[in-house]
Amino acid sequence: MITDYVILMAQPQGEGGSGLTSTLIMFALIFLIFYFMIIRPQQKRQKERQKMLDAVKKGDKVVTSGGIHGTVVGLEEKTLLVQIADNVKVKIERGSVTAITRESEGS
Repeated sequence: MITDYVILMAQPQGEGGSGLTSTLIMFALIFLIFYFMIIRPQQKRQKERQKMLDAVKKGDKVVTSGGIHGTVVGLEEKTLLVQIADNVKVKIERGSVTAITRESEGS
């Protein structure tokens, strides 16, 4: 009879440990879902954007985040000199460029 009491007391402690394990597994699964659905794609987009900004060269047509369209006429480390009209040039940050359209050399 005493052994039955000891066995009954031991069972809830085992279930508590498995509850902790299942909770940790659930957190790990949630983290993996967030990683593959949110974090990894965002990192990939950042790398592609950085490659785009590094590849800017003179003669490229660019669009800024403010909606200004122009042609790159000068390059610096962190800024670009963009011609937006005849005799109108503005200096912009590289990070403000949202799109690049390269001019074909035949036109």
